[in-house]
Amino acid sequence: MKNKSLSLPGGHSRPPLERMQRLHDLLSNEQPVNCQQLGKDFEVSYKTIQRDLDFMRDRLGLPIEYDATRYSFRYTEKVEAFPLLQVSEGEILALFVAQKVLAQYHGTPFEKTLGSAFQKLTGALKETVSFDLGEWGSDYSFRVTGASAADLEVFRLLARAIVQRQEISFSYQPLRATAPETRTVHPYHLANIDNAWYLLAHDPQRAQIRTFALPRIQKPGLTKKIFDRPRGFSAEKELKGGFGVFAGTGKHLVKVRFDSFAARLVRERDWHPSQKIRDVKDGGIELEMTLGALEEIERWILSWGDHARVLSPKLLIDSVKKRISTMQKTYR
Repeated sequence: MKNKSLSLPGGHSRPPLERMQRLHDLLSNEQPVNCQQLGKDFEVSYKTIQRDLDFMRDRLGLPIEYDATRYSFRYTEKVEAFPLLQVSEGEILALFVAQKVLAQYHGTPFEKTLGSAFQKLTGALKETVSFDLGEWGSDYSFRVTGASAADLEVFRLLARAIVQRQEISFSYQPLRATAPETRTVHPYHLANIDNAWYLLAHDPQRAQIRTFALPRIQKPGLTKKIFDRPRGFSAEKELKGGFGVFAGTGKHLVKVRFDSFAARLVRERDWHPSQKIRDVKDGGIELEMTLGALEEIERWILSWGDHARVLSPKLLIDSVKKRISTMQKTYR
């Protein structure tokens, strides 16, 4: 089967990457590069090899010329790396930022591999793109508070189970339970929410989709059972109703009033897809959201201290009052 090439502007076509990489290796090692002979070796025509070399010279900017005395092509100067990508300094900066951001998510397979991939990308750049990684490292920083302590091997096993649609069993410690419980579930999705990793999985015993915090998953193991994930499953829909992790099944219209000091801070971020903000006369704002559960929004409201006041629903008002009363007793 012939390799299909990708069309490029100007009527050019891109030769297969593997063949160009091989040509680069030969040229770098000062080995003979003869179109007739290499055409036979690669099982393509000599014109195809010629087009490959033309592409490498004209489009990738490699210093290739024909040496009539050797009947061979050669590099006129040393080439450190084959330019797999041609990207701008701005694009490399974006990759650098992405690397630093993802590196904060400890306990994932991406932390080390992303750094390795980044080095390969930057090493493959043409010399016309200049940058100083050391300088960038001092110009940008990222700080995460309360990052998830998820175990790397647990993450990898769960990721594999999701891809292979394989049932998994593990020991889990619920927050309100005194002892761990054994759960056997169908893993659907891994989600990073507020710097913590969670597994969304269907629990056949409870006939519900449940959310599990990865740091509390212990001794996971794949079973031999294969499951089918429903076509209609959507992690976005499952999490849509929640303020954080737990979506709930209710439909609560939450209204919170913030004073002028907190209003500026609240405006700076998107808190929920359903949020609406309304200005009030004293310079404050009213934030409105529709949520499926109230537990997480309650903790968030309390974190604002006396800068926030719940207007509705009554269930949330009563719960916040009770929590404040309990806190007062703690500090007596």
